Amino acid sequence: MQLDDVDLGNGRITVVCHVRPPGDLTRQTVLDWLDHRRNRWPNTASPHLLITQKTAVELGTAGKLWTTRATRNLTATLERLPVDRQLEEALTHGAGPLHLALVFGIDEKTAIRYGDAARQLLASEAEEHHGRS
Repeated sequence: MQLDDVDLGNGRITVVCHVRPPGDLTRQTVLDWLDHRRNRWPNTASPHLLITQKTAVELGTAGKLWTTRATRNLTATLERLPVDRQLEEALTHGAGPLHLALVFGIDEKTAIRYGDAARQLLASEAEEHHGRS
């Protein structure tokens, strides 16, 4: 991902050719990272969003090993973040598969599974709330 892929002013982030609106957490995380990046490597010419001490003086990308190490022992893994984000979108904005497929650029069958999971979670939450009242 390159710096040009992040357009927070217009509320867009491009990920693998898919333009998406960032959620509040993503927006704040990117802002925090850009602030850190600017303070840590003020003279870098790297066009990449994620850089390391080594790649800040080059034009290459941060490697997969670096990102894996940076997220080790965290609850939210790189593999789990998109899954959590897609489910959260389904819970927040409705479980419509078409919406999920458009927002995330995912396959329709995957979007249907997320929609079904969100509906089940919402139904079980409603049942728990009804049982308490």
